Amino acid sequence: MGLEIVIKDIQEGARAEVSRIKAEGDAKASEITNEAKEVQKKMLGDSLAKVEEDLQKLHQQVISSANLEVKRITLNKRKELLDKVYSQTVESIKSMPASKEEKLLKHIIDKYEASGSKIYSSKASEETVKKLSSLTYAGNIDCIGGVVLENEDGSVRLDYTYDSILKNVYERSLKQISDILYG
Repeated sequence: MGLEIVIKDIQEGARAEVSRIKAEGDAKASEITNEAKEVQKKMLGDSLAKVEEDLQKLHQQVISSANLEVKRITLNKRKELLDKVYSQTVESIKSMPASKEEKLLKHIIDKYEASGSKIYSSKASEETVKKLSSLTYAGNIDCIGGVVLENEDGSVRLDYTYDSILKNVYERSLKQISDILYG
């Protein structure tokens, strides 16, 4: 019987050892599984954060691009409208009554005639300019109205054409015109 007790003790010891090893193995497996889950969660969280960050950047780029496009379209429309106003002004000048044009030419000639010895004008204004000025009429120029004065040797030319006056006023007033039209 003593042998049976020894065998039983060995078997019980072996079972206890198997149970202990199995418990340690289960605990280690559970620990590894939990660590793997944590790593997976962290990787997923990092990936999600990266995707959200990329999405936010893309969203910001799309908004910026859209804003730039809106500004470009707005500026083009403003430019078109300002060009239309400029063209309408030119047409208004071209169609002004002869009496008003004569009055304007008289004002320009009286004010600046002393600055030159020759005078130029458009073909349409030639007779009026000859009548209003004592300067030598030097010929026609391509303009919508007004005059060009020149000194004797031609080294100094003063441009008082409606074209250049309108252009100067337009360029100086562009900001003001834009503010009036677009608030």
